[in-house]
Amino acid sequence: MKISRFAHCGIMVNYRCNAACRHCLYASSPSRKGSYINAETIRSVCHTLNEGRIGSVHIGGGEPFLDFDGLLAVIRGLDAAGIRLDYIETNAFWAKDPSREEKLKKLLHAGADALCISVDPFHAEYVPWEYPLELARICEKTGMEYFLWKREFLPSLRTAGGTQPQSRSDLEKALGSNYIWKTAQVYRIGMGGRAVNIEEEFCAKKPVNDLLDDQSCRRLLSTDHFHVDLEGFFIPPGCTGIRLPLNKTLAGIEEGRYPVFQALFSGGIAALFQLAGKYGFIPESEGYASKCNLCFHLRRYLAEKGDPVFDELDDDFYRESLKNY
Repeated sequence: MKISRFAHCGIMVNYRCNAACRHCLYASSPSRKGSYINAETIRSVCHTLNEGRIGSVHIGGGEPFLDFDGLLAVIRGLDAAGIRLDYIETNAFWAKDPSREEKLKKLLHAGADALCISVDPFHAEYVPWEYPLELARICEKTGMEYFLWKREFLPSLRTAGGTQPQSRSDLEKALGSNYIWKTAQVYRIGMGGRAVNIEEEFCAKKPVNDLLDDQSCRRLLSTDHFHVDLEGFFIPPGCTGIRLPLNKTLAGIEEGRYPVFQALFSGGIAALFQLAGKYGFIPESEGYASKCNLCFHLRRYLAEKGDPVFDELDDDFYRESLKNY
């Protein structure tokens, strides 16, 4: 169980965010710990990424702009390691900051030349949709490249208020009662992290026995769009809440060291269900919305049980995933 080469990586500089969006795969929120990736971790991560012949990276979170000096340090660390930076993600909460132009100029000087600016109904609950447009305007003025993610939401958002964050009821009046589900479908998001709540609200549940199979989850070591968090952990693409030390994914994952990961990688959801059963897991009688939804709750149970401790599970992630929906 190892990776031979990395493709594209997102570096998650923090888990804290001014928003707690319904679709957030990483369950970021204002209540997450305020830690930011430090210089030592950046050096170590860059060394391992170079060993794995990384193509390029982007910077995400959480919200990277909550610590601007820390963000500049990350950019400089990537530059020193010779790793190309594609873009920085932001929800544009700082678009009205008087220092916004100066910040963009500092980013350009440090070697960052593009922003991915979030604009959609989920973010609009926390950041008025006019803010991303304002930040885009300042980017054009300063020469910073940008793209709005996702621009196709703008026509519908213009029917909602743009100067204040919008509540769910406000957005339902403007966009329709099923805007949450429709937005998730446009995003094609994986129903992990806080998005498990979307799936549970809008999808029918299936019996557990209909969801169990032994198909291995090989995507757990995929690198087409994986992330590395502020502590240097590898997070598989789309499968959040399970993580491994980045350097071990290259060196090889020793047999028996990470039982939850190994069960999923080798025997799929059936193997994980069996493992959780050994520690007292009892499935919900009404079933679960999908195989991935069942997997989330199996991992949540094992993480929160606390005995034994499964090092590959982030218990804080599971608690945060069920908040703020």
